[in-house]
Amino acid sequence: MSDFLAITLLISAYLLGSICSAIVVCKALGLADPRTQGSQNPGATNVLRIGGKKAALLTLAGDMFKGVPLVLLAQHLNVTPDLISAIGLAAFLGHLYPVFYKFEGGKGVATALGVLLALHWPLGLVVIGIWLAVFAAFRISSLGSLIAFTAAPVIAWSLTPSYMLGIVGMSVLLIARHKNNIKALLKGEERKFGDKKNDNTGTE
Repeated sequence: MSDFLAITLLISAYLLGSICSAIVVCKALGLADPRTQGSQNPGATNVLRIGGKKAALLTLAGDMFKGVPLVLLAQHLNVTPDLISAIGLAAFLGHLYPVFYKFEGGKGVATALGVLLALHWPLGLVVIGIWLAVFAAFRISSLGSLIAFTAAPVIAWSLTPSYMLGIVGMSVLLIARHKNNIKALLKGEERKFGDKKNDNTGTE
């Protein structure tokens, strides 16, 4: 593969990742900018808080989708695993640092899950299962994300070690983006889903 094509795929993945589904969905549905409401995080959890299930599901689907097309295209082109995982990482970085929104993006959970599903769907399903199990037990979205993506590289090492570059990169960055959630969890102050008392607060 030529360097030009590799760079084109990487840039395209980053630009696609830079489209903020939360902002697009909220604007289309006449809702407030999610960056100014609730936790001020442009992600599905905050959109659920301010706009309800329909808006949140559309945001979740959009954010997950961003991590899929360029990864699948790269796999179809039979490029190296390192490049494929780097393309997934580029889409994830687009969500975290979107060029269209002054490089201020979300935490990347849904986009990272989309990338994992595209890279190796059994891995993606296992990580989603971990998130769901933790969320069901504790009703804390951020805790589910942190545990799922702490486990992701370990599981990936067993299932698909050739993609470790992108998976480790996403996991480290995702955990770093949750630093305020980690502080809140350690203090016992992180909001639980459905907690009406703190409905307009939280860090997720």
